[in-house]
Amino acid sequence: MSRPLKVVLRREEIDRRIAELAAAISRDYDGCEPVLIGVLKGCFVFMSDLVRKLDIPVEVEFIRLSSYGPARTTSGRVKLTHGIGTPLRGRHVLVVEDIVDTGLTIRFVLDYLRRKRPASIKACTLFDKPSRRLVEIRPDYVGFTIPDKFVVGYGLDCDEKWRHLPDLCELEE
Repeated sequence: MSRPLKVVLRREEIDRRIAELAAAISRDYDGCEPVLIGVLKGCFVFMSDLVRKLDIPVEVEFIRLSSYGPARTTSGRVKLTHGIGTPLRGRHVLVVEDIVDTGLTIRFVLDYLRRKRPASIKACTLFDKPSRRLVEIRPDYVGFTIPDKFVVGYGLDCDEKWRHLPDLCELEE
């Protein structure tokens, strides 16, 4: 596990931006109790930090999908491996993602959740890589727009490794 890493964003920058996102989300959902739906596994670090910074009550749920496997590029096929049981009809829903790149995963999640007839549905991602989009999608809340580099840390992995890093790092060849 001794591949070279280059820090892209330090934990302090990430923490400040999450506080800003939490303030915007708290304002937008004031008076509501939205359901935050995290996309596992990558979202768990971001979502836990985000939830602790919110000034509103929320309900938390998780969904698990598969599209990568051990590869560094998406297979292009998204498969639901764990759905949600919480009724969403008439509820406000905020999907929380670690990273949006091709857009295939978030598009799949939004389509899946829309069938549950929520009152509203929005998407929040900590890291956005629009240069890799294969489908048109624009998250409602974006922490950082990052270049087309393979990144790990802060919950993001490569073959289940590197999630523990507190900074966002580029995994160099």
